[in-house]
Amino acid sequence: MKTIGERYAESFDLEILSIRELPFYDQDEEADPPDAVKTFKEKVKKADGVIIATPEYNWSIPGALKNALDWLSRGDKEMKDKPVMVVGASTGILGTVRAQIDLRKILGSSGLSARVLPPSTNEFLVTNAHEKFDESGRLTDEATLQFLDAVVNRFVEFVKKP
Repeated sequence: MKTIGERYAESFDLEILSIRELPFYDQDEEADPPDAVKTFKEKVKKADGVIIATPEYNWSIPGALKNALDWLSRGDKEMKDKPVMVVGASTGILGTVRAQIDLRKILGSSGLSARVLPPSTNEFLVTNAHEKFDESGRLTDEATLQFLDAVVNRFVEFVKKP
């Protein structure tokens, strides 16, 4: 995400939201959730689009990401019709392909109903990530950066469409 924020700073503002401080989803608290949840949901609601970066844990998305999506699926449903781009990186040869498939299914659920950038030419997954990022977490592989440019440009146009 650091690379996206820096590389496209002229095109859009990127705020990276942490999901670490979100408590476990609790239906008993959804009408009046903790402040961390309220702040998170409000920022997502105000965003023109959302980029979700996921690693792949045991062939799927991490539990913390699922928890954040569960919070967003309730109440005002901030993700409804929200343009979303899915990205991921992994040290393996399949990148985050399985996690991205699961994430797209979750984002299409009735509680979220996000408008996800179609995967046909937009599946941005970095394989062998340990070889493509520098020590500070910036993507350095030129071919991958060129593909990222194309996908981000399509996402910017996707966000502009009603």
